[in-house]
Amino acid sequence: MVSFFDRARKRPFASGGSIPPIFLLAAVQTVRAHSSWGEVMSLTFKPILLEDQGRYRQLLAHCPQVTSDYSFVNLWGWALEYGLELAWDAELVWIRQRLPAPVYWAPVGPWDNIDWRSRMAAIALEPWPPSFRRVPEALADAWRAVWEDRIQVVEARPDWDYLYARQELVELRGNRFHKKKNLLNQFLKTYDYVYAPFSPEIVREALEMQEEWCFWRDCESSETLTAENRAIERVLEAWQSLEGILGGALRVEKNMLAYTIAEPLTDEMLVIHFEKGCSQAKGVYQAINQMFLAHEGGAYATVNREQDLGDAGLRKAKLSYNPTGYLKKFGVVFA
Repeated sequence: MVSFFDRARKRPFASGGSIPPIFLLAAVQTVRAHSSWGEVMSLTFKPILLEDQGRYRQLLAHCPQVTSDYSFVNLWGWALEYGLELAWDAELVWIRQRLPAPVYWAPVGPWDNIDWRSRMAAIALEPWPPSFRRVPEALADAWRAVWEDRIQVVEARPDWDYLYARQELVELRGNRFHKKKNLLNQFLKTYDYVYAPFSPEIVREALEMQEEWCFWRDCESSETLTAENRAIERVLEAWQSLEGILGGALRVEKNMLAYTIAEPLTDEMLVIHFEKGCSQAKGVYQAINQMFLAHEGGAYATVNREQDLGDAGLRKAKLSYNPTGYLKKFGVVFA
C-alpha cells in the first residue's frame, strides 16, 4: 500500500505478528441490553472468519453508501492489527475495534429500513455511551436526523475516500495528467515488460516481492510498514478463499516489479487496497496503476483509492491524480 498514492498508509494499532493477548482473552464476548424498552437483544462479538464473507457481503450490498473501510478484504487484512470483531443482528452486522481501545465502526446493512432509536435503545453496546469511527456520511446524516444535538458528529477528513474516474486514470489525457503520462511513457520505453493478472503463481511471486520490498524499505524500523506488511501477507495467503479479489503484476525478465490488489466495492466502484513497486524503476507506479485499470477495471466507472489518514505527502500524491470526489466519513459519539 505504500506507493505513489499510498505511502505511509494505514497506521497500525498493534505490533507483533500474533493475535494480541487482549484479543484472545475477549475472542467471544456477548453484549446484552440494559434498556427499558422491553425486548432484550444480545450481540456476540467474534473474530472475523473467512466463512463470514458470504453473509457479510449480502448485508454490505444493501448499504446505501459503501466506503473502502467496509470491504471484506480490508476487514480481513487488518483484523489482527485493529482487533476487529463482528456481531450479527437480524438485519445488521456490527463491527467492533478492540485495539488500541474499544470503538465501534458503522453497522453494515440496510440503514434506511432501521428504526435507529429503538434499535440503539435495545442493544447495549459496551462501553456505554458508544463511540463510532469511520461512519459514512449517509449514516451520520441519518443518525443526526434522529438524535439531533444529542449526539456529537465530527468530520474526519483524514478518513475520506478519494474517488477517481477510471477512464481518466487509464487515458491520462490533458495537462492535468501531463507529468503522469510522461512517467508512464518513460517506463514503457525503458522496460521490456509483461503485465499479468494474478494467478496462484503470481500470488507466490507477490509474497516474495513483498518480502524484498520490506527489506528495501527497512520495514522493521517502522511500525506502520510492519503492520501493513502483515496485512498484505494475510490477504495474499488467503487469496484463493477471498471472493471477488483482483490483482495484477508487472514483470521484467521474469522478475516482478510491481503489483496491485483490488476488490469491487459496488457494481460501479473498484477499490485499490495495496499497490507496491520497485522504486528504482522510474514510472513503475504510474505503469501498474494505468495497466491494472486498463486490464481489470473495465467494468467500473469509479476507482476508490482509500484515505490519506492526514499524511501531508500522501494527500498531495492523491490530489495530484485529480480526484472527482470523496466519500466523507465522520466520528460519532452518543451522549
